[in-house]
Amino acid sequence: MTGFNTQAVHAGQHKDPHTGAVVPPIYQTSTFIQDGINVLRSGHEYSRGSNPTRDGFQEQLTALEGGAAGFAFASGIAAEDALLRAVLEPGDHIILGADGYGGTNRLISKLHSKWGITSSAVDITNLDSVRAAVQPNTALLWVETPSNPLLGIADLSGWATIARENGALLVVDNTFATPYLQRPLDFGAHAVVHSTTKYIGGHSDVLGGAVILADHHFRGQSLAEAVGYQQFAGGAVAGPQDSYLAARGLKTLGLRMERHCASAQALAHWLDARPEVTRVYYPGLTSHPGHELAARQQRGFGGIVSVALKDEAAARAFAQSMEYFQLSVSLGGVESLVCYPREMTHASLIGTELEIPANLVRLSVGIEEVEDLIADLERGLAAARATVPATTRDTASARTVREKTLENA
Repeated sequence: MTGFNTQAVHAGQHKDPHTGAVVPPIYQTSTFIQDGINVLRSGHEYSRGSNPTRDGFQEQLTALEGGAAGFAFASGIAAEDALLRAVLEPGDHIILGADGYGGTNRLISKLHSKWGITSSAVDITNLDSVRAAVQPNTALLWVETPSNPLLGIADLSGWATIARENGALLVVDNTFATPYLQRPLDFGAHAVVHSTTKYIGGHSDVLGGAVILADHHFRGQSLAEAVGYQQFAGGAVAGPQDSYLAARGLKTLGLRMERHCASAQALAHWLDARPEVTRVYYPGLTSHPGHELAARQQRGFGGIVSVALKDEAAARAFAQSMEYFQLSVSLGGVESLVCYPREMTHASLIGTELEIPANLVRLSVGIEEVEDLIADLERGLAAARATVPATTRDTASARTVREKTLENA
């Protein structure tokens, strides 16, 4: 079997036969000249249907995930939406991981619910809770592992068994792990989704998403045909510039993930010894409840570390007081980022049983020198130590106003 980094560099990245250019050209075109009515050159008619740059990226990512087909979209949410619309029918039920990206929960609970789709949230680490949530109309199981932002680890083989026993599809959000650390299709998943904005692009300069599929039929149709048609008919495709940037980033994914993982491991150990931190969420720590499972299921533990501070005030001060850990949504770039998930990425969950703790901060560890990042974290912890309890500076009524303002974030 060809190695990961070799595939990352060469799969789908065919050299230009006309000029010998090492990097395939960007086909920045909306349409293609025909040699006769519906006589297409190389099968290309219109860039919504196909584009050589997007096709190459799709082939590249599909090879790395070990899939049968792959489709690139304008964003991660667009990819998720296309998959859901391709396979679901009104009246279907989804089992959804309780700890996961807030945008996925919002997509399903607030948009697809209008079309008769229901969902149940479960603890992704407890297979008994997954089994108990199955209903006669359960069509799809959706899990993100490691999860966002609490870094829970799901047993993918166990989830796949439950899906198979009930004739349902298993979809895995592999954004945090990437195909370098984990290939869910190898564990029995039917579909993998990515926000290619994150580690795959890797440089915080592209927006995109992807769906990678196993060779599987559902409701009498191949998944590839169903999602391919949805991509064409729905039209939320990745453009050629975005496809080029994602393909470029994917070539160095393995190298970057090694650095992300090593640095995150070092920072997790350092933070775990700090008195200002009440808990570190990182599967690379032996104290993490999913450590052994992650060690079997992944080749590394990832570049995301979440930490709990003493209270909300400390978490806010920590998140807003660093230099290299810049305050921002998103993750997976070469630069380090810090996020306050409760209000920045998961605000739609405030007031529900799925809301993110107010004292939690998420760190996306970049590729900077570890010593510089530790010094930066020290600055943040100094700011956290200087805070007074949140109850003396932030009344319940003020929080209510803020939460209502952020409801649609």
